[in-house]
Amino acid sequence: MKKRTICNRDCPDACGLIATIEDDRLVRVEGDPDHPITRGIVCARTRRFPVRQHHPERLRTPLIRTDTGFREATWDEALARIADVLLTIREESGPEAILHYRSGGSLGALGKVVDAFFAWFGPVTVTHGSACSGAGKAAQLRDFGLADGHDVLDLDNARNIVLWGKNPLVSNLHVVPLLQRARKRGARVFLIDPVWHASARLADRVVQPRPGGDFDLACAVAACLLASDRVDPELSRFADGSEEFLAMLRARTVEQWAEAADVPMSDVEAMAELVVDRPCAFLLGWGMARRTNGGAIIRAIDGLCALSGNLGIPGGGATYRADKRGALCSIADVPAPTRSVAEPELGRALLETTNPRIRAVWVTSGNPVVMLPDSEAIDRGLCACEFVVVVDSFLTDTARRASVVLPTTTLFEDDDLLVSYGHHWLGASTPVLQPPAGVLTDLQIAQRLAACVDARCAAGSALVAPRMAGSAKEWKRRLTVPLAEAGVELDRLEREVVRNPLAPDVAFAGRAFPTSTGRMQLVTELPEPAAEDGEHPLWLMSSSVRDAQGSQWSVDLPDPWPATCHPEAAAGHADGDEVVLRNSLGFLRVRLAFDERQRRDVIIVPKGGPYSSGCCVNVLIPDRLTDVGDGAAYLDARVRVEPV
Repeated sequence: MKKRTICNRDCPDACGLIATIEDDRLVRVEGDPDHPITRGIVCARTRRFPVRQHHPERLRTPLIRTDTGFREATWDEALARIADVLLTIREESGPEAILHYRSGGSLGALGKVVDAFFAWFGPVTVTHGSACSGAGKAAQLRDFGLADGHDVLDLDNARNIVLWGKNPLVSNLHVVPLLQRARKRGARVFLIDPVWHASARLADRVVQPRPGGDFDLACAVAACLLASDRVDPELSRFADGSEEFLAMLRARTVEQWAEAADVPMSDVEAMAELVVDRPCAFLLGWGMARRTNGGAIIRAIDGLCALSGNLGIPGGGATYRADKRGALCSIADVPAPTRSVAEPELGRALLETTNPRIRAVWVTSGNPVVMLPDSEAIDRGLCACEFVVVVDSFLTDTARRASVVLPTTTLFEDDDLLVSYGHHWLGASTPVLQPPAGVLTDLQIAQRLAACVDARCAAGSALVAPRMAGSAKEWKRRLTVPLAEAGVELDRLEREVVRNPLAPDVAFAGRAFPTSTGRMQLVTELPEPAAEDGEHPLWLMSSSVRDAQGSQWSVDLPDPWPATCHPEAAAGHADGDEVVLRNSLGFLRVRLAFDERQRRDVIIVPKGGPYSSGCCVNVLIPDRLTDVGDGAAYLDARVRVEPV
């Protein structure tokens, strides 16, 4: 039997899936050929999901920590214990002593209901910023008043395309056919990235600036256009700060900007010719903003897009992410948090926050020990907490630090709403399998906990459970009121994907912006230069890979962890050698893989490796914040290579 659903994992593609079910088991996963974006294509890690779905290590009952490990427990026992501890902490220290951490392991909209529970119970401490897209989103909010991009199908209108810091073959697979189609009709594709990666084969030219040099490269190309009088004559009409932006460009010669970016003038001139051969679409990667100057980088590229005349026109734009455009509404009467901590500094927050200190943590849809900076600090922070609850399907590195582990559903048992951040199509994930006995959805867990909490509260206390009540479908209907008002009913979403009727094809068409002035806001200041670090000459690039979704690997892990670099980056060592990458935070054992196409100042290691196996690159990543948006500056870590 074949059934349709939508992938809920942290990926821009939000793929339509066809699941083949035999004898109540998932035996095959394929892309939905009727989905306008998926078109029958699905990534390798999702094709392999049947192994994960029926893995013998999957959790099927709550676990409670003992002196010797974990023991199985009933839901009543586990939830009663959680309710008692959370109520005691709330009474003794206030709700801010409890931290709720929800990440992107599931992008389903019903996660809002779980958030609402903790707001009504508290409000408790939450996180702000983002480990992934914080700087880029904040940068485009400053520039445009909204972080939004063109409909991905608008690439069919592009004469040329720039992939800036983007590796679609790994992290945005369904852009690939659009790029191939564009090249067949004569469009040129340039790839800008310090790292040489698989998507280079999609490009006509690859430009490799120094790590963090993207700001200088964008300014070099813009200065080249300025010097040759090829600036959009309308720039000053639709953009504030245009004179200051142009003055910033004139402060250096084109050659000086190119030197700062560490790219040859031939690359700068070729890029200048490309972007003024309009329309030219700029597709911006998420990793690029994960630097200390990540916001400034995105703003400089936005400025180049505007100056070259590609903003607000079909086939153009600087697309970083797709905005929901009001497709879903908020839950009413949810109080705002009174305290939050920056997500990239979670370990520091667990160890150092006072007044009150964080005594309990609830983790859902995430594995922060593996996925956030400074893994060792997060591990210590969780161990220092009195009480930790982790909701997951497996005993992850984070779950291993829990007081109570609660088993939850997989994406093929999910009942939720999905709004992509990579395209404008909406849909509902529907269960193609019933979860194993004893496994609950995140919504059901929160609802049962709410009932437990209410049963223990004094008479006259505000009750949470009545506000949480409702089936998944009822909650989906409540959240889709704006869509219903636009003529898209929930029943239709559960039958088929629908393009968001509130999202335009072209972002900021007519050069109109939802800023306070109605005009774009151009970057006018240089970012702080990166500090030199002679002891650690290599930039550590922790990259997404085709075989893992976050920390969920779909293949057996290599041992030791692979590290790719130019031979000169590890002088004195041979291809295949086991070595150690080291900095002030710690070390990571790796096996070298030489690649002469890489820059000599980078070394590339997969992200998401297990902490417990000594494969987690984030043990070497400091919890440094980006310039705007409180994002994680993952790509500003420096290391050196040492013998084992």
